[in-house]
Amino acid sequence: MISFSSVSKRYENGHQALANLSFDVDEGELVFLTGHSGAGKSTLMKLIMLIERASAGQVVIAGRNLNRMRRGQIPYHRRQVGVVFQNHQLLFDRSVYENVALPLNIAGFQSREVGRRVRAALDKVGLLDREKANPITLSGGEQQRVGIARAVVNKPPLLLADEPTGNLDPELSAEIMNLFRRFNSFGVTVMIASHDIALIRSLNHRVISLAKGQLAHDGLLPQEQGG
Repeated sequence: MISFSSVSKRYENGHQALANLSFDVDEGELVFLTGHSGAGKSTLMKLIMLIERASAGQVVIAGRNLNRMRRGQIPYHRRQVGVVFQNHQLLFDRSVYENVALPLNIAGFQSREVGRRVRAALDKVGLLDREKANPITLSGGEQQRVGIARAVVNKPPLLLADEPTGNLDPELSAEIMNLFRRFNSFGVTVMIASHDIALIRSLNHRVISLAKGQLAHDGLLPQEQGG
């Protein structure tokens, strides 16, 4: 599903965000992405979304070589990748329903199909009864769930989440992570960038760690020893 082969990204100001990075993520896998601030996590996700392009190496997503992708193909590619942000990026002048429907309306879906998909997505995140609410009236955890519903409403095979629990307390963080695991159980490939090492360790999934743009660790995290 995701293949990075000797990928580097150097910005025009000379900053080397990624250096000779190689890894593969299988279809239907759930992986965590960790690393210090500035390690390259956000750049890696921007390459997958084609917000940025690699300076060297090859990025292949679901068999699509992003190096060769023309500008006109980018909107289709992005519809195949759901994205969840730390700060939700919800529109507070629109209802929960309208926020989740936005990507479908942009893609030109018929209103009946929009309604069916939006309500199915809201049901999956436990917010079907809040579709008419304004997001500003929801708790932080509920707002994050609206963001997740919007990310999956297109039924993308790949779901990216950039620090989705960064503003949540431990109980809500665990709840949100369980939602991602649930989508993964349906066959969605999931990559989650997170600093919450304790939570990641408790979930016992593969971890890709970056340090200064390079691969520092790939595999399960060792369990902490009791003392």
